[in-house]
Amino acid sequence: MIDLILTDGRVYTQSEAGFVEAIAIARGRIVAVGTTREVLALRSARTVVENLRGRTVLPGLIDAHVHYHQTARALNEVDVFEVPSLEAALERVAARVSSVQPGQWITGGGWAQGLWPSGAFPTAADLDRVAPQNPVYLRAKSFHAGWANSAALAACGITASTSDPSGGEIARDAQGSPTGILLETAMKLVERQIPVPTVDQLADMMLEAQAQFHAQGLTGLHDFDDPICMMALQRLRERGQLGLRVHKNVNRKWLEHAIELGVRANFGDDWLKIGALKLFADGALGPKTALMLAPYKGEPDNYGMAVLSVDEMYEAMSKASAHGLPTTIHAIGDRAFRDVCNVMERVRAEEAARGQTPDQLRHRVEHVQIIHPDDRYRLRDLQVIASMQPTHATSDHPVADRYWGERCAWAYNIRWQLDQGVVVALGSDSPVERFNPFEGIAAAVTRQKNGQPEGGWYPELRLTVEEAIAGFTTGAAYASYQEDRLGRLAVGCYADLVVLDRDIFTTPAHEIDRILPVATMVDGQWRFGGLD
Repeated sequence: MIDLILTDGRVYTQSEAGFVEAIAIARGRIVAVGTTREVLALRSARTVVENLRGRTVLPGLIDAHVHYHQTARALNEVDVFEVPSLEAALERVAARVSSVQPGQWITGGGWAQGLWPSGAFPTAADLDRVAPQNPVYLRAKSFHAGWANSAALAACGITASTSDPSGGEIARDAQGSPTGILLETAMKLVERQIPVPTVDQLADMMLEAQAQFHAQGLTGLHDFDDPICMMALQRLRERGQLGLRVHKNVNRKWLEHAIELGVRANFGDDWLKIGALKLFADGALGPKTALMLAPYKGEPDNYGMAVLSVDEMYEAMSKASAHGLPTTIHAIGDRAFRDVCNVMERVRAEEAARGQTPDQLRHRVEHVQIIHPDDRYRLRDLQVIASMQPTHATSDHPVADRYWGERCAWAYNIRWQLDQGVVVALGSDSPVERFNPFEGIAAAVTRQKNGQPEGGWYPELRLTVEEAIAGFTTGAAYASYQEDRLGRLAVGCYADLVVLDRDIFTTPAHEIDRILPVATMVDGQWRFGGLD
């Protein structure tokens, strides 16, 4: 029996059918597509019929790179996302101080010193001015640097005699005292001391965030957060409240446990399943810790930072592959990208010797923010997925030009990867960027943010609207081994879809980021909004 028919729409199926007027849904799956007349002929007395009134419908959008736990917590913390100055950040911290008790931790994030007039890193002393009695810790927009005040440093025992951890750095002044800036793994020196919510509390936060994801047209996520996120996701599933399809990647700390349990890729179901091993090759652009082949402009001794050595990456990836887990590796800098590709080439050879095909273990590189032209064919030749975030380009371009100069012609280059036939999965990296997928589509199509730079940053790298949508649908579905049932509105696929307030295919490119979902459906149920 058909449960629901949607009629009189402009439904983009992302399949051979192209655009259709109507779809029929039964038990959460699409069972027919076609003209309104054809599909209505299939209804029974118990079928609900709803009129789309000519609205455009897309397959449910999938964000291929999200930190769900961190996004949920960020919605409840001090928001200093892309504030224009140090003083603006301090004003927001001061406002939070006025509402909490002395000694209570204050956390937040989103600052980017590269956007401030001075371009300089802030210090503990800056925070001390507005929060002398509260430990304060604010993550950078990149999530690769942290900013702590004196109370936070003291609470964590960080002093001039504290050694830098492997893969990280405690920034110090001329006298060797910590400045309050912690880079890469040094951030954990503070983060592990911050009180964490219980699993149930986090699940409640993530439920609130889920409502916002649905309101932006998202029906699925690929998550990269720590084990507590998996625990909270399971709690939501137990409660019957999980309304997103989550592809959960496994951080390095989980690898031995996953192997001992015999967990392999795709363990789980289409609501919550295991993805790939996640590794970090390097840092990020903002704190200048992305690992580069040539130094940062104006800093002849700064080549960035390796978070893991090549040998460590190879050992983990080879072990994961031998036990049925693909790997996805964060690589921002061109040296990091080359190192990752070299590791993947070795592991691909091991897989071939075992008779495994690249389609069986779908390895990914996360971000692919800058590559050297000598490496431009590596992902194609290795049959590795490029997981990229269009809004990184439009947010980062002023800093990228400043630090990387003419090398930026090969930065954030989704266009090249698509032209080489590489599968591209698009996402936001929330909370590093906002999780609105229409901002991501607009960034890919225009290479601009708020109309800047004029004409677009390296405008020859722009995508078509169709290509950008594919990155958030079929590309992301392939990356999670679900291309036969997600990312399209075709017979047999899940009824995951979003109804738009305007036609994305005729909307001027500079207005795509203003598109709003009217309704979002997952598994045949309206999760946000509805039809009038």
